[in-house]
Amino acid sequence: MNHKPPLFKRIRESKIFWPVISFLLLLVVDAVFAPGFFRIGIVEDHFYGNMINVFNNAAPLMLVAIGMTVVIATEGVDLSVGAVIAISAAMGTVLINPALGNELILNEVLAANTTNTPLWIVVLVILLGGTLCGLWNGFLVSRGKIQPMVATLILMVAGRGIAQLITNGQIMTVYYRPYWWFGNGYVFRLPVSLYIVAVVGILAWVLVRKTSIGLFIESVGINAKASFYSGVNEKNVKMFAYTFCGFCSAIAGLILSSYIHGCDANNIGLSYELDAILAVVIGGTLMSGGRFSLLASMIGALLIWTFTITMYTFGVPANALLAGRAVLVLVVVLLYSDYFSRFINRIFERKGPQHGTEI
Repeated sequence: MNHKPPLFKRIRESKIFWPVISFLLLLVVDAVFAPGFFRIGIVEDHFYGNMINVFNNAAPLMLVAIGMTVVIATEGVDLSVGAVIAISAAMGTVLINPALGNELILNEVLAANTTNTPLWIVVLVILLGGTLCGLWNGFLVSRGKIQPMVATLILMVAGRGIAQLITNGQIMTVYYRPYWWFGNGYVFRLPVSLYIVAVVGILAWVLVRKTSIGLFIESVGINAKASFYSGVNEKNVKMFAYTFCGFCSAIAGLILSSYIHGCDANNIGLSYELDAILAVVIGGTLMSGGRFSLLASMIGALLIWTFTITMYTFGVPANALLAGRAVLVLVVVLLYSDYFSRFINRIFERKGPQHGTEI
């Protein structure tokens, strides 16, 4: 009779093990070399501090990482998430701007703090725009049979140009205060963005773990052809994955444009596709598809932003941050390598025959 592996081995083989260990080790480094990193204060009736900034700044990346995880689990990739963020943010800010992006915005218009479009319509259009972008990617991959990297590269290249057309080449500024709430508001002294991430994360978890969709996604990622012959419509599964990723990117665009009070189509969401892929890889989801963990990917996004703010705390210049992230990628690759896995197994597994087992 086979027994379950020891508890510690099951924990060690869990996808959240290494992301959590890496995150805790980074926090230990902060505790030793920058004790003030964990100082939390109250400013204007809300919490303030580096750790609050980590979670607040990581919120959009966690959302994109959730969508990217589902896509990569189907053996795909979405390189257009940054462009989808820009398109969604551009659509929202143009709707708020009464000039509709067709002319330069007058200072009197900006100072009026009004909009002709109800806020709920603005939010709905942002979400719809990003979802349609994801649907387009899903159509190219699932129906057009285009390689995911090539299919999403099309929107990655064209997306920021589309955002520029929407904004008429302007850097849009939003003075409509209700819109600021999504990226700058607080509920029970915590940023609103954290509640948005929690809601989306829970809904995504219920969708992929309490329904058959998650099983279909993993099945398609492991072997799409076998899934097809088993009765799984792999085209619809891939269509869903990319559409959901576009939806998550749209919410990230809403938070980012709200946080910066506007939209710069050239810079908003820049490099988010690379950070999201890194967060998913840190979370243990293989680029070859298959099993995945949404929580591990979210922790990976937290790790990236904790590392970023840690570097700033240590006085590392912004132009050297990419080199630091390269080191982070190298460490992650080593942690998930077969050699390191065998090395850890040799350390922790008991040598010799196991006692008390039944045959």
